[in-house]
Amino acid sequence: MTAIQICALIAIVLMTAGIYWLAYRNGFSNGLTEGYAEGYSEGIAVQSADKSEEIRNLTLSLKQVQNKHEQLYDFYKRAVEASQLGEPERITLLEIAEKLRIAAETFAAFRTGKKLERETRLLRDQALAMAALLEPADQESAA
Repeated sequence: MTAIQICALIAIVLMTAGIYWLAYRNGFSNGLTEGYAEGYSEGIAVQSADKSEEIRNLTLSLKQVQNKHEQLYDFYKRAVEASQLGEPERITLLEIAEKLRIAAETFAAFRTGKKLERETRLLRDQALAMAALLEPADQESAA
């Protein structure tokens, strides 16, 4: 072999080794990048799954709180409607109390029984107490 052939052979071997080394480094770099990207996306998916569980729990809690709020609001509306009794209801209670007084006196006059008289007087007192609660505030401050 001549010197030129030996130099050409060495050059071919070195170029083959260089190309092999460049291909190895490129493949290693691509594999590292793909592995990192795949691991990152898998980590995001796991984190998203954890967050979706937390979101599902928080959504369930929110629905429970909203249902409780609706129940309390309905109770509040019924209480407000019940508390808005006015002067006509107070007058009706006073009339009922008067009728109960007459009934109690009638039971006492006929001597039909102390129990009926007592119950009638008790109901009259309760009706008067309810009417007193419905008395307008301006009358209370004037008295």
